[in-house]
Amino acid sequence: MIEKIFELEGVEHTSFFGVRNSKIDLIKSYFPKLIITARGHSVKVKGEPTEIEEFTTKFQLVLDHYYHYNSLSDESIHQIMMDAVKTIDQQFPGQEDILLFGNSGKPIRARTPNQHKLVEKAKKDDLIFAIGPAGSGKTYTAIALAVRALKNREIKRIILSRPAVEAGENLGFLPGDLKEKIDPYLQPLYDALLDMIPPRKLEEFLKDGVIQIAPLAFMRGRTLSNAYVILDEAQNTSIPQLKMFLTRMGLNTKYVITGDITQIDLPKKQPSGLITALRILREVDGISIIEFDKGDIIRHRLVRDIVEAYDHYDKSK
Repeated sequence: MIEKIFELEGVEHTSFFGVRNSKIDLIKSYFPKLIITARGHSVKVKGEPTEIEEFTTKFQLVLDHYYHYNSLSDESIHQIMMDAVKTIDQQFPGQEDILLFGNSGKPIRARTPNQHKLVEKAKKDDLIFAIGPAGSGKTYTAIALAVRALKNREIKRIILSRPAVEAGENLGFLPGDLKEKIDPYLQPLYDALLDMIPPRKLEEFLKDGVIQIAPLAFMRGRTLSNAYVILDEAQNTSIPQLKMFLTRMGLNTKYVITGDITQIDLPKKQPSGLITALRILREVDGISIIEFDKGDIIRHRLVRDIVEAYDHYDKSK
């Protein structure tokens, strides 16, 4: 008799083990000759080598399913145990347009023509500008592409950044340490990640530096290689800031820069680095510019009406 231990990284206990370990009990029912013990975030198995070998194959498929879809149903366990599924891709055929599965197995996909365009351009170009109004899904789609690339091991890390323009000189007067002062400006990025990665796994990624979320100022002097890098709210960068960010690009790296040129919070006399970059880089080969519009807005229906009303107001002025 031999023993094998499986360490489960980043699993949500109830979603993987089930209420009162019901899902582990279901797996146990297929291996009555093995002694299977689940404790904490590990599973210990004792038994004969041939039985453990078969268990290892099936249990790895169960783990792969959970990590891929962020969920695990009794039906999926039955399919794997009964040899109805031997690879993850067999479980949900014909869903090639899905970027990844978010928490609770929610499929995340491009939903508008310009979101689809962003997905297609990301396959061939290493630098993409996604410009458009709030709620058009440009940042959310970009983060989904980054998470998918990380899951597929195409890159080693995700780097998300924003200029903390609103903080300005008042940053020092806010309570807390530097992280507590800056986190509110980065919260929309955390929110998107929490839709796509289980909280425990996201915590591990952040702790290990696999996912880094930092203000734009923290990018100076770095070379960003083997990474998916997203700069959000780029309309609030100065010309030198955005040039600095663009020249950080290293090998095997994708850049997606998002912004809304109608929502610039810079001082009136300071030109936006995003507008300048779009003018300078528009004809450079290997760079794509995707212009989202109010037809891409997928938030509450009123958001589209609000954007349109403000557009009319600006034109009338």
